[in-house]
Amino acid sequence: MKNFIIPIVLWFMFVGYTQADELVHKFKSPSFSGIGTSSHYLTIENQEKTRRDAIKDDIEAALLAAQRAEENTTLAKFMRNLESRIFAQLSKQLVEQLFSGEGSTFGTFMIDGNMITYEQTICNPASMACTEGENVIIMTIVDPNGSQTVIVIPIGTGTFAGTDGG
Repeated sequence: MKNFIIPIVLWFMFVGYTQADELVHKFKSPSFSGIGTSSHYLTIENQEKTRRDAIKDDIEAALLAAQRAEENTTLAKFMRNLESRIFAQLSKQLVEQLFSGEGSTFGTFMIDGNMITYEQTICNPASMACTEGENVIIMTIVDPNGSQTVIVIPIGTGTFAGTDGG
């Protein structure tokens, strides 16, 4: 009986010392409770924007990487080298044509939509920056947008450094 009385006494002791409180339910989410709602919405918006920006940046990085990979193929390198050599040959032929004195004194050609016109003439200081009576080549470059660049090249004047004619 002694074994039975001790647990009962202990039980009464705990029951006498326990206290109860009112149970109150509160929502933890500011969307439901309204407490801190604006900062909660701002946080959500910032997280969504960060995700959108990261996705956009990842797509741009992937596109740039694909473009770089495409530009660095052997074929692309070959085409750039070939194009460079072709333009060098065209430039060389044009210079020979302009300065040899044996070719035509005018001409027109197109490169990548740019109209290039050249003419060998005698300088008219009223219309260009040169010395009157000087032989010049007037090269006019008109780009596809209609923007015009004029280059006046003097012929046979001056000498290169290191050449004295003797």
